[in-house]
Amino acid sequence: MRSGFLFRLLFVVYCVEVGLFLLIWPWMGSYDRIWWEVRWSLLRMFGQGVLARSLVSSFGALHLLWALHDVDLMLSRERRS
Repeated sequence: MRSGFLFRLLFVVYCVEVGLFLLIWPWMGSYDRIWWEVRWSLLRMFGQGVLARSLVSSFGALHLLWALHDVDLMLSRERRS
């Protein structure tokens, strides 16, 4: 197994794990508990708002799309060789 393939495979696993975490976590209770520790009320209100949660989830979805892109690249390279 080539080191480039192994690196890409590990990157895909990383992107899937982080993507799923960031997609789901903002809508759980632990996310709210972390924002209660912020001293500034304006920042706390923004962090607990729907916009901030959506931004974090979108970043997770971006990681999942990146993983799919790399899987597609790996499969297309395997088909060519």
